Amino acid sequence: MAQIDAFLGMMHEMGASDLHLSSGSQPVIRLHGELQRVKFKVLEHEELRTMLFELAPEEKVKLFEENGDLDFAYEAPGLARYRVNFFQQARGIAAVFREVPISVKNIDELGLPSLLKNLSVLPKGLVLVTGPTGSGKSSTLAAMVDHCNETLSRHILTIEDPIEFVHSPKQSLINQRELGRDTLNFQAALRGALREDPDVILVGEMRDKETIQLALEAAETGHLVLSTLHTQSAAKTVDRIIEVFPGEQQAQIRSSLAETLRAIVSQTLFKRKDGSGRVAALEILLGVPAVRNLIRENKTFQLQSVIETGRSLGMQTLDDAMLDLVERGVIRAEDAIVFAENSSRFRAQLAERSS
Repeated sequence: MAQIDAFLGMMHEMGASDLHLSSGSQPVIRLHGELQRVKFKVLEHEELRTMLFELAPEEKVKLFEENGDLDFAYEAPGLARYRVNFFQQARGIAAVFREVPISVKNIDELGLPSLLKNLSVLPKGLVLVTGPTGSGKSSTLAAMVDHCNETLSRHILTIEDPIEFVHSPKQSLINQRELGRDTLNFQAALRGALREDPDVILVGEMRDKETIQLALEAAETGHLVLSTLHTQSAAKTVDRIIEVFPGEQQAQIRSSLAETLRAIVSQTLFKRKDGSGRVAALEILLGVPAVRNLIRENKTFQLQSVIETGRSLGMQTLDDAMLDLVERGVIRAEDAIVFAENSSRFRAQLAERSS
């Protein structure tokens, strides 16, 4: 058993999401969104380097020594899988371990809207799950893939860096590819995907314009493409995609995005009021005709209004989602107010609902 496994076992038992190991510091865990120091000695560079290199294959260690940072997946027997990042910092080597449960929680178990089940079985188009790092995007996408896998006979192809949730074939055939191990990069894997007869393509992250363009092309040619972006709202997601491209290409990208977009699900995580963990509040934008027109006409500033008036179609603002969670006693009102689009209006709505 690797020495690190003892830390991972402690983290797993406590229900922490992340473990931070850094030269010149005690270990630190993130529990329900907050950092806590572990009662352990300060880790020195050489000691920590030895512990970390015990986990990584020789070729990964070589990559780290060449580049100064490294991403890979590690599975601790009997515990969970971990998304691991090694990096160099001023005091020496450091690493972060993000726990990925071995079993995939379904949409209902995660408390997500049932609308996501419909999105996961669409015949084609682009569905994006967005939010900051650590907001649960990977868990949501894994639940959507699992629903498709359970209900339809499709070829699901995932391209990830690294593979996080491992899916076993159920009704569908699933092939999971990892950058650096199975393919060179997202672009090469996406080009190859179009010759591999997929129905559903999961792209771990749309990082650059080449990946975004290939993902849009895949959606345009009759595939369901699921992916993530590090944006905090539906409108900002549309702007981010378009602004990645030079000015002369933006009209074409707006047209492609308007044609292919089926939904943007933007997540924010909150601590549960009872202290039992965290819960996601979702903003949902659906690619209805009004939304497509606004994207084509470069009027993304009006998307928020469409979400507010589209509740009957299944759309919801982040404020709507937070109000519901507060009303049901799941999260604290003071935590929600911080993220409200208009804090004064949000307070008034809370007061109105509680009266």
